This record gives sequence, C-alpha cells and structure tokens, in this order.
Amino acid sequence: LKERDKRLLERKFAQLRDDVRLIVFIQESGCQYCREMVELVEETASLSEKISTEIYDLQSDRALAEKWKVDKVPAVLIFGREEYGIRFFGLPSGYEFTAFIDDLIDASKGMSRLQPQVKEKVRSIAEPVYLQVFVTPTCPYCPRIVRVAHQMAIENRNITADMVEALEFPNLASKYQVMAVPKIIVNDAAAFEGAVPDHAFVEYVILALKEISRLKSR
Repeated sequence: LKERDKRLLERKFAQLRDDVRLIVFIQESGCQYCREMVELVEETASLSEKISTEIYDLQSDRALAEKWKVDKVPAVLIFGREEYGIRFFGLPSGYEFTAFIDDLIDASKGMSRLQPQVKEKVRSIAEPVYLQVFVTPTCPYCPRIVRVAHQMAIENRNITADMVEALEFPNLASKYQVMAVPKIIVNDAAAFEGAVPDHAFVEYVILALKEISRLKSR
C-alpha cells in the first residue's frame, strides 16, 4: 500500500465499531498468491487496533478449514461480532480491494448498507444459500455485486457468500462455465450474470432458490 492509501484507510477505519478478525488460509506450496495475501491482510490490519489477523495452513490446520468450509487458498474470511459468511477466495486486489475494505467496515458495525426493503427480502430467506461470485481484478462492475452478496450474508445467517477470483481458480471457472464476469452461482445449481441492481440481485437469488426447489420436487 502506498502511504497515501494508508492515510486514507486510517481515516476510513475510524468508522470501525467492534473488533474485526481476518481469518487467512494459505499453504506452503502450490499457491501463487498466498504470500501476497498475508502481506495485504497484515498491512491492512496494521492500520487499526480493531483489526486482528489469524493465519492458518490449509493442511496443518485442517480441522479449522473444515469447520469454516475452506477448501482452497488463498482465502480470507471476515468475522465481526459474529462469524459472518463473508469470504474471499483469491487476492482481493484491483477493484476488489474496495469491496474488501467496505466489507470489513460493515462487519465491524454488524449491519449492511442495503436499502430497508431489500434487507426485508434478504431476511425472509429461510433456507441455506451458498453464493459464489466469480470476478476478475480488472472488472469494474464486479465489486458492487460482491458487496451485495456479502451484505446479504451479514443480514441473514443462512447465507454464505464467496468472492472467487476466476483467474486464480481456472478449474472452477471452467466447471461453472464462466465466460463473463460477474457470474453468480446459487447453491451450486443455478446461475446468472451481470452487474444488476441490489434489489434485482436478491430477486434473482430468490427465483433461483424456487427453481432449484421445483426441480428437486420432480
């Protein structure tokens, strides 16, 4: 981080309310961006006493990885007062760094910035939801969609939301046929694309859940 960026972040972190834990998973070999992830997270945490970091190894800390359902690295999970389902798989660099910082602030406050009517819809979801938002660092539209997914996770404990960096996990991108970003996968069974408005994003997720349920009931 440049000195100017550090000063800007210090001012933003004045908004932090509760302590925030950044849970990082790496592995010693076969991970191109693990070292950069640790550096980024530790440098960010150094700018506020309310931010702490915990570094774990995917293999030697397997029990914790299984507990938090971490299956790939690098990964960073953001916990506030609760273990929100806010997760980044791949380095939150480029445009995604802004989403990472805003998520950190929201987790500290324990609330999202979604509009009241959107929050109401999110809170009405009564079944487990797993969202994967595929992005690339140069996509200017992706952070907003990542933010919506992560804010949904803050509002509803049934929801877990992952940012997945498509270039770092090409096998997953191939599996889900990611030809354009952002692409959102719902419960590993439905998908939609595009930088849609917050309320439309939530509606798409709810419709996807209904369609998945309908297909299962056949």
